Amino acid sequence: MPQPTQSAVHVNRPLTMMSVAYAQAQSDFIADKVFPVVPVDKQSDLYYVYTKNDWFRDEAKPRGAGTESAGGGYNLSTASYKCDVFAFHKDIPDQVRANEDVPLNSDRDATEFVTNRLLLRREIQWATDFFTTSVWGTDLTPSNLWSDYAASDPIGDIRTGVRTVKVNTGFEPNTLVLGYDVFAKLQDHPDIVDRYKYTNSEVITEQMLARLFKVERVLVAGGVKATNVENETAAYSFIHGKHALLCYTNARPGILQPSAGYIFSWRGVSAGSGYTIGTSKFRMEHLKSDRVEGEIAFDNKVIGSDLGYFFNGAVA
Repeated sequence: MPQPTQSAVHVNRPLTMMSVAYAQAQSDFIADKVFPVVPVDKQSDLYYVYTKNDWFRDEAKPRGAGTESAGGGYNLSTASYKCDVFAFHKDIPDQVRANEDVPLNSDRDATEFVTNRLLLRREIQWATDFFTTSVWGTDLTPSNLWSDYAASDPIGDIRTGVRTVKVNTGFEPNTLVLGYDVFAKLQDHPDIVDRYKYTNSEVITEQMLARLFKVERVLVAGGVKATNVENETAAYSFIHGKHALLCYTNARPGILQPSAGYIFSWRGVSAGSGYTIGTSKFRMEHLKSDRVEGEIAFDNKVIGSDLGYFFNGAVA
């Protein structure tokens, strides 16, 4: 008995309630979470730097009746910043918009795409400027990598870093940034697991590590980047590698307020958003297209190198 075929009664069409895109979760990006962002009105300018040693010398002396008090002073210098402007766009041809099917929305998709690409650039730039060697007061590769569960002592190594920063600056580090692979290895390290074996938690969390290492917060850098160029075989890696950064940060930047790093954010772009990505849409008549463009302007600055302690290649 003849029966209609499946293809005769149904024509495959895209679903209207779903699509697939690989936009990374912003929670994996830490560039705007570590150091304070300082909004500035000018793209470049100067800021004041006090000489650290002048504030630590013991020069007050007993004062006799009718005599001068001991006195002293401090040195003051300037350093500069210059915010680079990063921009990226996606064009939407009129013919593409007119011909698209539900659930596609070219304007929405272009805005998400542009924003994601600029967030990626911001994250990679943060890692380039802050999460590397020859930047901080101490660079150290653990003598026994923390992935060596039999021989390594990550608790001791990090507490040594805390003491080093404290004795050299007077400030205890309050933030620990971990590359994704480093965090994963620490979660299973027997010395750390043993500290929490009588708790109800089935997995070591960032908050548990913060208590153990005596810092206010542990941040895990989980951003991923493509390492290939377009049209080559796709390859990916974690942006921040297998490193860790212990540092002191100040949530309220201001006069006489130290911090390992600051991010200067220029209000002159992104409709005054600066470090927050601003997007706009405008007509490109010669292309018969609308353009969605985003931009961001910032300068990552190491302010107090001795307020940072960097573990380079902490795990295998």
